[in-house]
Amino acid sequence: MGQIRNFCIIAHIDHGKSTLADRMLEITGSVRKVDHSQMLDRMDIEQERGITIKLTPARMQRKGYELNLIDTPGHVDFQYEVSRSLAAVEGAILLIDASQGIQAQTLSTLYQAMDQGLDIIPVLNKIDLPAANPDRVAGEIENVIGIPKEEVICVSGKTGQNIDLVLDAIIERFLSPEAFKQKYPKKFGL
Repeated sequence: MGQIRNFCIIAHIDHGKSTLADRMLEITGSVRKVDHSQMLDRMDIEQERGITIKLTPARMQRKGYELNLIDTPGHVDFQYEVSRSLAAVEGAILLIDASQGIQAQTLSTLYQAMDQGLDIIPVLNKIDLPAANPDRVAGEIENVIGIPKEEVICVSGKTGQNIDLVLDAIIERFLSPEAFKQKYPKKFGL
């Protein structure tokens, strides 16, 4: 159990959550590179509308660790699915578009995750876009959320840039289920 990391990705709609998940699956060799995106969005309506509706689990292997991703909806209408995802993990990747910055829905979900004691890894996505301003958005994260900007990982889910840093941070920063249970025994009725 010490080699397991259970995590989700929380983000505003269209900040690149499913694209990041796709690249993580590809880089870990869990799936081969495919032409279409959003491998975890399996329902027809998810593919048609380009949104995640139902939580979807995915398992990856990296450096002897089992990484279990719960892909969560980013749309406010599917908050129940987000709550279910947060209850099943010990850590959350906070994914923010480097050109748009922090959005209200992202903060709402982030505060839920923090209330549950989840460790947070801040990740700025879409740094390959001309309008990206990672320094400004990293400053927003530090000022609004209190996570030092030095802990922010800048990535491009589209190109795969720095996704390996996110995978390594998951191993290093998130607790195993056992360690999480020991840290928060009351949450588990212990």
